[in-house]
Amino acid sequence: MQAMTTRQTVAQLWTLAYPIIGLNVLNVLALAVDTAMCGRLPDAETALTALGFATQVVFLLMVAMMGLTVGTVAFVARAYGAGDTARVNHILRQSSQLTVLLGLGVALLGNLAAPFILRALGASGASLEQSLAYLVPMLGGTVFPYLSLLYAGVLRGVGNTRLPFMIALLYNGLNVVFNYGLILGNYGMPALGVQGAALGTVLAHAVGTVAMIALLRRGAIPGLTLPLKPTALDTSLAGELIRIGAPAALDMVILNAAFMVIVGMLGRIDEVAVAAHGMGLRVQALAFVPGLSVSQATGALVGQALGADNAQQAKRVVRVSVVMTTAIMSLLAILIIGAVEPIVSVFDVNPDTALGGFTVTWIEVLGYGMPAVGVYVAFVGMLQGSGETRTSLKINFLATALCQIPLAGLLGFTFGLGAVGIWASLPLSFIIKSALGAVVYKRGNWARAGARVA
Repeated sequence: MQAMTTRQTVAQLWTLAYPIIGLNVLNVLALAVDTAMCGRLPDAETALTALGFATQVVFLLMVAMMGLTVGTVAFVARAYGAGDTARVNHILRQSSQLTVLLGLGVALLGNLAAPFILRALGASGASLEQSLAYLVPMLGGTVFPYLSLLYAGVLRGVGNTRLPFMIALLYNGLNVVFNYGLILGNYGMPALGVQGAALGTVLAHAVGTVAMIALLRRGAIPGLTLPLKPTALDTSLAGELIRIGAPAALDMVILNAAFMVIVGMLGRIDEVAVAAHGMGLRVQALAFVPGLSVSQATGALVGQALGADNAQQAKRVVRVSVVMTTAIMSLLAILIIGAVEPIVSVFDVNPDTALGGFTVTWIEVLGYGMPAVGVYVAFVGMLQGSGETRTSLKINFLATALCQIPLAGLLGFTFGLGAVGIWASLPLSFIIKSALGAVVYKRGNWARAGARVA
């Protein structure tokens, strides 16, 4: 890899990142479509509360796949940076098989565990019933979104982010059509409510995944091949993927466990706050997309630079990423806080109601924390791209388990701030994470060059 200037690095990072932004925006919009349409059901408050509970379960069960994807991208980017095409294809084939096995396992075990998890979160009665109606088909079709996530990651690792974006356009178009039909009973389809939201999403993912596999098999990406015939699992590679991916998965477990604790706390204050939290998470997911997308591009470029034995370029990528993500997230924070009431109205919720008031407050709190999020996600990309997922796990554990959760309980209950105090713990935890990430960057131990992840 030739030496690059800062300006060239900015251009390279943005060129890789902007299709990822589009892809992730589309993925988040798919969830927003579910929420907006369910908000128009006759029992909208119950449906939205059920989605709030069910979403936490889906996110929790996604963690293993997130870990596998992080490990795969790190290994693919290193191999690609080193010019080892054979290894890239080997990783692609092996990780595809592991993803299918993981998806089937989550479909089975997730449906068995879902009722217990939902009750632990505080779901009951109609909310519990509708949450399960959503989760059964959603978890049953888990393998399709898992494969979509994997292939988007592999292509990111080799520097192609446009093809996953095009597939996401197809998926989202179908998702709108299927959800509009199956949730509300349009186009001659049955009105299945919350269950229809899950069925429509799974069907759209299935079509998108099949399209991606077909394109990979036809050589849409030069040098990449994806045979469908199963082969023996490479236990050595699987072990390496677990070594890198497991800490990333545990990272997600901590984040999702924290969110589940938050939901549990909110449920004991007011179930309406849970519904507001669910809608706020949709807004959060959309607002965080640009920063997280640059972070994902950062991970790919850091991996490629280290694979090409260019640690200085990897450090340059990180510096550029910190500035870019912080600037983007700060601008979005200003826009979100200024337009919070119109944003809430998109969900057909009156800001003057209890539900609307909770939602406005939660979104405002999210906005105030976004600059700190921008700093932190750049360091996340650095650590994932270099394979230093254990360090990322340590930072997350310190800031989330030892700071955010205790703060939520202290502010929400001990000081009597209620839902506002519980929500305020999130931006405070990101400030701590950003500071710890900066310390790790300056120490420089993460910048280990070489074709293999150390």
